[in-house]
Amino acid sequence: MLILGINAFHADSSAAIVRDGRLVAAVEEERFRRVKHWAGFPSEAIAYCLREAGATVRDLDHVAVNQDGRAQFWHKVAYAAFRRPSPSLVLSRLRTRRARKGIPEHLAEAFPGGGFRGVVHAVEHHEAHLSSAFHMSPFAEAATVSVDGFGDFSSAAWGIGSGARLDVEGRVLFPHSLGVFYQALTQYLGFPHYGDEYKVMGLAPYGEPRFASQLRRLVSLRDDGGFALDLRHFRHHREALSFDWAGGVPEFATLYTPALVELLGPARTGDAPLEQRHRDIARSVQAVYEEAFFHLLRTMHDRHPVDAVTIAGGCGANSVANGKVRRETKYRRVYVQAAAGDAGGAIGAAYTVWHRHLGQGARFAMDHAYWGPSFDAAAIDAVLAKNAAAIAEGGCEVTRPGTDGIVAATAAAIADGLVVGWFQGRMEWGPRALGNRSIVCDPRRADMKAILNAKIKRRESFRPFAPSVLKEAVGEWFEEDDDVPFMMQVFQIREDRRAQIPAVTHVDGSGRLQTVHAETNPLYHRLISAFRDLTGVPMVLNTSFNENEPVVCAPDEALACFLRTKMDVLVLGDVLITRRPQAAAAG
Repeated sequence: MLILGINAFHADSSAAIVRDGRLVAAVEEERFRRVKHWAGFPSEAIAYCLREAGATVRDLDHVAVNQDGRAQFWHKVAYAAFRRPSPSLVLSRLRTRRARKGIPEHLAEAFPGGGFRGVVHAVEHHEAHLSSAFHMSPFAEAATVSVDGFGDFSSAAWGIGSGARLDVEGRVLFPHSLGVFYQALTQYLGFPHYGDEYKVMGLAPYGEPRFASQLRRLVSLRDDGGFALDLRHFRHHREALSFDWAGGVPEFATLYTPALVELLGPARTGDAPLEQRHRDIARSVQAVYEEAFFHLLRTMHDRHPVDAVTIAGGCGANSVANGKVRRETKYRRVYVQAAAGDAGGAIGAAYTVWHRHLGQGARFAMDHAYWGPSFDAAAIDAVLAKNAAAIAEGGCEVTRPGTDGIVAATAAAIADGLVVGWFQGRMEWGPRALGNRSIVCDPRRADMKAILNAKIKRRESFRPFAPSVLKEAVGEWFEEDDDVPFMMQVFQIREDRRAQIPAVTHVDGSGRLQTVHAETNPLYHRLISAFRDLTGVPMVLNTSFNENEPVVCAPDEALACFLRTKMDVLVLGDVLITRRPQAAAAG
């Protein structure tokens, strides 16, 4: 039984393929198109998934899409009747629905002569999110929650999972949305691009929540665990706001109204400097979001006092809130899938079909994120041969020290303060580099953030870098000891350890950790272990292998990023490429 799941016609377009209940491959379209958050039909991602499965379009039994235009039909009718949105809003929604129809036609266009003969399933957006969280988790029973902007007229859903069964018990319907609240305030703070919410999350620890009382006027809490917006401050519910993904780049119109400016003062625009007021607003946004999020979780636990919770939806990427779940609620175990946002809906749609529509009970637990393309030694050799002149002109030396030599040389380079590109195995699924498409550095250097920003990343100085930590060492360095394989939770670093790892310690003493297992990524575990043996520190700084682009997918992209930046060392499989000291200084 072969099931293809897709997230299409929305940001973070993606595909995943499942054979007989087991995940075979999953990848975002942006990694092939080289456009961040690419939206549209994920033809390249589908092609990769089919190759990995050794299949063609003709072999697909089912295609599951994480969108169902029929969902919440009567709620939509009632909203149109009583709220009277602008005709342009209604027409734009109808045009969007028409554009998203015809999956067999899209497959035929992308794969001429493919001969698709399977069944297409429309899976409600938040049911796909909930499935991507619970059905991928190691828990036999858990509460599960999805919170995002909007999908299929809902912005949140929650319920309980047991075995293979997943029951949805509650929702928040359009126009109320915590995701819209956070995105609107992100725009207000001068971060206009899709996905910029993580910048607000990174800025928040530099401020105080002195605007929380004002922002609480925007979000009221309901007895069922849900929430409601004060709609005077938002535009999305009455106007046809543009959501354009021409060329694949998703762009949103402004979501807030002048009432928000009256409440908080002038919005930050363009490249205006960040003031303390902006930092305080960011902290207040995060605080009010957390109040609503934890209200939902506490209410769920009162109804179902289980000890585990799974989290998905775009707001599931709020790693700061995720890391506080044990402190703020009675849940003791937390699982957040590697692609908690809309990309993850591809997996959730596929497993909804597997469990609900096909009645299959066999569970699959995702304990690692390495579901993307890999490249063998021959592919790497071809890239090196093609770019031999550029490598030589860059003053680089190419060696092949073998696996043991690669690990030892890389650990030594990190300990010497060098910036290393680390390219190995299958690419990660989800937004985080997790040790196969990573840039790795020394967490002990207080100046490493400045070095990285100067050499490669060129991003806002307030944004933190994350540690990859040996799983067995977490409790010695962090106040909580738990498994966080996908870098989706932030924990407090033990106070007596913070001075030892300043490059990965945020201003509030926290770190967005990734736990590394010998079983799921043995080579990365060996690298960190070798660094620990040299320094006594069982972690490395890990950031995504890219430069203002999607994370690199193929070896030619990794080499190009290395050559155009001031990275010191590149590891491509078993190949070590090192800039000679004089070349590095000249760069």
